[in-house]
Amino acid sequence: MSTAFQTAVRTNVQHDTRLEAIDRLAKRGERGNLALLVELGGLSGEYRRYALERLADCGGREELADLAEETTVDPSLRRRADELVR
Repeated sequence: MSTAFQTAVRTNVQHDTRLEAIDRLAKRGERGNLALLVELGGLSGEYRRYALERLADCGGREELADLAEETTVDPSLRRRADELVR
């Protein structure tokens, strides 16, 4: 796992630092790690939505399609992933 991913999932990280870590994942094209963040139930919905949006920004159409079909992902995130892949 990359340092940015570890920062994004660490529990004692400030809000801005977590968002910056998610941005770094997108900038580096770490689409698999962004998709994993969306799937993580222990991560706040705000950060999961942000990771989903950044996944779309970095061309993660395949990952978005997979997330839209993944029944373990929150329904609102699945709907948004479906919207972003269209």
